[in-house]
Amino acid sequence: MKKAVQVSLVALAAALVAAGAQADTLKKIKESGSVTMGVRESSGALAYTLGDGKYVGFHTEVCTKVLADIQKQLGLAKLDIKYQPVTSQNRIPLVQNGTVDIECGSTTNNATRQKDVAFAVTTYVEEVRIATKANSGINSIKDLNGKTIATTTGTTSVQTLRKHERAGGVDFKEVFGKDHADSFLLLESGRADAFVMDGQILAGNISKSKNPADYRIVGEVLSVEPIAIMFRKDDPAFKKAVDDSIIAQIKSGEMAKTYDKWFMQPIPPSNTKVGLPLSEATKAAWANPNDKPMEDYAKK
Repeated sequence: MKKAVQVSLVALAAALVAAGAQADTLKKIKESGSVTMGVRESSGALAYTLGDGKYVGFHTEVCTKVLADIQKQLGLAKLDIKYQPVTSQNRIPLVQNGTVDIECGSTTNNATRQKDVAFAVTTYVEEVRIATKANSGINSIKDLNGKTIATTTGTTSVQTLRKHERAGGVDFKEVFGKDHADSFLLLESGRADAFVMDGQILAGNISKSKNPADYRIVGEVLSVEPIAIMFRKDDPAFKKAVDDSIIAQIKSGEMAKTYDKWFMQPIPPSNTKVGLPLSEATKAAWANPNDKPMEDYAKK
């Protein structure tokens, strides 16, 4: 038993040393001349792929500018950025184990995740909304009574709708798409009366539809979720470097230009506009940069 305890203590000490080494991300980047960015393949205009290893989007570009600032801070003549696609399921473990140094997808900063990882100041505030056909007569949550609602498997949007204070007494049927495009098809084909999802995903699908004018985003904001760049915990120097770059981008107006580029202008590959103006919630987050979790936003 004593030997087993000693072995366990040695293993624990080794793990703590490893964790400490991993947490010094600036040192890791300077010594290797490289950094691994976690990217998403299909997170709307926030982060997506064009194929052939090319990753783009609002959050991807913000993150690339952060890394350029870190390169200058470290005095590196060159910084090799490696891209690691991540999913909703594996993004946190890949940050924790050191595979990914900085994750720049569409991750919501919440209190549960803050126990495992750290977040930069909020760069985008997502709002869950309702999309419907323009002639549906649906304008708010109460109009969903007796209707069929589409959402995407594995997301929490319909649960969010059911918990909303104005959803009391509203009875609706749920149908599920395997991905966001499939969910929109349920609305488009008439198999659903509305599609509940993140506003920018709804806007993106509408912009790519055959007749965008046939659809509207309506009703109350169902939830407000701060989206932020994610990295390992207990690394204050790296967090400061990331936060400083983001705040500088906000103050210079660069962040607003990046937003306009990805949400208000034609974007590849189809060269259509998402057409989602900067929300008051995102403006407020930029005016007062902070890393507050979703629970704090919900209290407002």
